[in-house]
Amino acid sequence: METALSIAQGVLAVAFIGAGSMKLLTSHDALKAKLGWANDFSSGFVKLIGAVELAAALGMVLPGLTGIAPILTPLAGLGLVGLMLGATATHLRRSEAPMVVPPLVLAAVAAFVGYGRLVLVPF
Repeated sequence: METALSIAQGVLAVAFIGAGSMKLLTSHDALKAKLGWANDFSSGFVKLIGAVELAAALGMVLPGLTGIAPILTPLAGLGLVGLMLGATATHLRRSEAPMVVPPLVLAAVAAFVGYGRLVLVPF
């Protein structure tokens, strides 16, 4: 179980470092051209989403590596579940049904990490 949780944490960290960094470093106009949902939100809100994703990604790996505040890892996982459910709702509202699969998969992996690190195999 430890190995599965560690792999899931690594996958989430890589995915959300990439996604969060893109939202933070790319102009809002470029994001709107690339990501249709960005048209529905202000630049500041998209940057906030990116910052939350980046913080959650760091929360996936840093507590385990440093031994500092290990409770942050399951909290980051559960926070990502909420964020991905919001992404799912946004895609459904925009009638983008095929686009709900990636955030639902990421939400499931994040829920696994959240529950696993909180209950099954805490640090």
